[in-house]
Amino acid sequence: MDIGIIIAIVVAVVVILAILASGYVKAPPDIAYIISGFKKEPKILIGRAGIRIPFLERKDNLIVKQISVDIKTNGYIPTLDFIGVDIDAVAKIRVKTDENGIKLAMKNFLNMREEQIVVALTDSLQGNMREIIGTVKLKELCTDRKKFGDEVQGKAQNDMNALGIEIISCNIQRIDDEKGLIVALGQDNMSQIQKDASIAKAQADRDVAIAEAEAKKAANEAEVLANTDIATRQNELRIKQAELKKMSDIKQAEADAAYEIQKEAQRKTIEVTSAEANIAKQEKEIELKKKEAEVKEQELSATIKKQADADKYRQQQMADVELYKRQKDAEARKFEMEREAEAMRINAEAKKYQAEQEAEGIRAKGIAEAEAIKAKAIAEAEGIDKKAEAMAKMKDASILEMYFNILPDIAANVAKPLESIDRITMYGEGNTAKLVEDITKSTTQITEGLTQSLGFDIKSVLAGALGAKVLDKDKDNKNDGGNAAADEDY
Repeated sequence: MDIGIIIAIVVAVVVILAILASGYVKAPPDIAYIISGFKKEPKILIGRAGIRIPFLERKDNLIVKQISVDIKTNGYIPTLDFIGVDIDAVAKIRVKTDENGIKLAMKNFLNMREEQIVVALTDSLQGNMREIIGTVKLKELCTDRKKFGDEVQGKAQNDMNALGIEIISCNIQRIDDEKGLIVALGQDNMSQIQKDASIAKAQADRDVAIAEAEAKKAANEAEVLANTDIATRQNELRIKQAELKKMSDIKQAEADAAYEIQKEAQRKTIEVTSAEANIAKQEKEIELKKKEAEVKEQELSATIKKQADADKYRQQQMADVELYKRQKDAEARKFEMEREAEAMRINAEAKKYQAEQEAEGIRAKGIAEAEAIKAKAIAEAEGIDKKAEAMAKMKDASILEMYFNILPDIAANVAKPLESIDRITMYGEGNTAKLVEDITKSTTQITEGLTQSLGFDIKSVLAGALGAKVLDKDKDNKNDGGNAAADEDY
């Protein structure tokens, strides 16, 4: 083969290789290379290499990395509750890399820099955020920013789909309101939290005080029971000792009586055998018998007195035990009342703090209630005037009505002192009928005193009213009788 031909072929290959080498491209992961011109459909390279035929194909760039778009309302936009708010948010966006999305993005953002893409999307995102602001309230914006950001993202995504853009996230950075209501809401919430904390602390202190009072009460009850048991056992011991003493005295008296009986028998034997020889001694013996009878009487009196003293001692000991028990019960009740008073004081302080917190809100309500009370008082005054006019027309009948209305209260107050009496013991002629008669007399004396002090005779008014009623009734009966006779004649 001719050397010239070989050289030409080598040169041609080298040229072709040089051309191909100059068309070699490698796209980074955040930029898409769009190679178009030789084929009907462009070739898209993202993070991989490819060949661009020089002079026959062109290479364009499309940014596919994540881009931050600062969204601002640029002024106060009214919320659903008509409160102007100024909001700053940041949206993270990127070009969709699926077939349809990247084709739409190529039509809108091909060869554009990041700043140009941000400017192109900002107006649309801001418009969507303004629309969402008008559908929510200020409190919802402050308490659930994520929900608001998701709503903005969802609404804006519909517009971004037509541009081949995907919104990754939308976060709210700042919310300001025109009247400073957000700060006021925070202060109100802080006051509520402080109020709840104070109430919880007061309730905890109250529970601790109640628990301590209950523990001390239980300890006091146990001590009272122990002391009562000791007193009861000591009383039983004293009673047993008294009973043993009584039995001992009875045995001693029986022994003394047996001795005297034996002695008397012996004496009688001696007297019978020596009666004829010692008749003169009979008078002395009679006197001796009298003395002995007196001694026996004294011994019997002593025995009865000992028995009475033992019974008296036992009753006195039982009274002392009962008095001791009552004193301990009184001390226990006093201790419980003191602890309950302390717990009530703590609870009252907590309620006082709560009342002070609620007083401001109640004040406005009190003004409205005062107006209502004023209107009610005017109406009641008018009613009283009407009632006075009616009573003036009724004259004696109205007086009788007031008299009979107050009469049960008079009787109740007369009998009220009897409520504080636990038991009444009557002797002689005393009985329930007599007690009721006394109450009735007391009531009558009060009504007569009213008559004398007011110069108004209740009995005369009552008699006049009843007499008029009887006359009216007789008159009606006569009229009915006359009508009946006329009917009969007819």
